[in-house]
Amino acid sequence: MTETTFTPRVFSGAQPSGNLHLGNYLGALRNWVRMQGSEFETIYCMVDLHAITVWQDPAELRHATRELCAGYIASGLDPEKSILINQSQVPEHAQLAWVFNCIARMGWMQRMTQFKDKAGKNAQNASLGLFAYPALMAADILVYHATHVPVGEDQKQHLELTRDIAIKFNHDYGVDFFPVTEPVIEGAATRVMSLRDGSKKMSKSDPSDASRINMTDDADTIAKKIRKAKTDPDALPSEAKGLDDRPEARNLVDIYAALSDQSVDQVLAEVGGKQFGEFKPMLADLAVAKLAPIATEMARLMNEQTEIDRILTRGSERARAITAPILRQTYDIIGMVPPVTL
Repeated sequence: MTETTFTPRVFSGAQPSGNLHLGNYLGALRNWVRMQGSEFETIYCMVDLHAITVWQDPAELRHATRELCAGYIASGLDPEKSILINQSQVPEHAQLAWVFNCIARMGWMQRMTQFKDKAGKNAQNASLGLFAYPALMAADILVYHATHVPVGEDQKQHLELTRDIAIKFNHDYGVDFFPVTEPVIEGAATRVMSLRDGSKKMSKSDPSDASRINMTDDADTIAKKIRKAKTDPDALPSEAKGLDDRPEARNLVDIYAALSDQSVDQVLAEVGGKQFGEFKPMLADLAVAKLAPIATEMARLMNEQTEIDRILTRGSERARAITAPILRQTYDIIGMVPPVTL
């Protein structure tokens, strides 16, 4: 069997669940921006089909989907350089997911730790979609023949499942059709922690808005949240080892390092010995300079929702130019009558 050469292509996405925050920006969006215009074709998705695995208020979901798209664009994703799509507007995602439901094994799905975490003790009342959505995630990736996916720690298991599905499909049908997608480990991407508790991840679900910097926060709000961020009484160290057992101090230094494109050691060489009363204003100024323009552009786009809808419509057209032929070939391989082209 001749080995297939696949177009280098990146796929990634995020759920439109509202409250895009600094952790999303530093942990994912900024890395996605860096990948566009590189050696890869880049496709970035608002995964609204994943969002409805738990009940969503329809109006809020619609708003959050547009806001997420606005966040992508305001963060630097260019609709001309990358394909930006809303998942449900590209029906091949769901169609290929059904095929993968028939390829994946129950045992594979039952090992998915995220289902256990999200369903908890109430697993019998969880939706079938919540159980099966790793197969949809695999379809999201493989319907583009994506060769690379940026992944954080919490998504590694799902990418392994995607690889297993691709390998099993290729083996079962004697083809080399789906790529065995490679992870792009998001290197030094900052794991941003809560501004109120350095032992917990920054999260939209935290009841305290002061725990996070939202991408919609204006300059005054950003500065205020940093000024009030939890710290300790000691001065900043001159070496990273001095941040051990100081989670709040480490978090603020990590954020400064990420926003200034420096290493933690470089930052500490500059600020070692300073008290937080001196460091926090430096961090606030940097955060405002980097983040306030994003909030301003998001607000502009949300006031021009027809522009967002136009971008997503165009993105779906470009996406389907890739996905429709791949689905047609999949159906042909497994012996189904090819879908009707309208």
